[in-house]
Amino acid sequence: MLNIAKNIEGDSAVYQLEGRLDTVTAPEFEKELEESLEGIRFLTLDFEKLDYISSAGLRLLLSAQKRMNAQGEMKITGVNETILEIFEITGFSEILTIE
Repeated sequence: MLNIAKNIEGDSAVYQLEGRLDTVTAPEFEKELEESLEGIRFLTLDFEKLDYISSAGLRLLLSAQKRMNAQGEMKITGVNETILEIFEITGFSEILTIE
């Protein structure tokens, strides 16, 4: 299960994710992003309450990063040790901006 809270102000969007970003929940979040990223220059993904990310979630992050490279910037905050380890093993820590 994935809970998504979003806050959009002007050209900035913040998404707080809680739960699991996996093959079941990634399509829902992808749809949410596609509907909201038009005109967004600053995207922040708050992973403080995210427990798990699968390869489907990683693919979605890569897709979002590519889109934001073209129109602004994306950062990920609140990453726990487990997810940070996944980012490091997969090389995503080199691609993503993690704060």
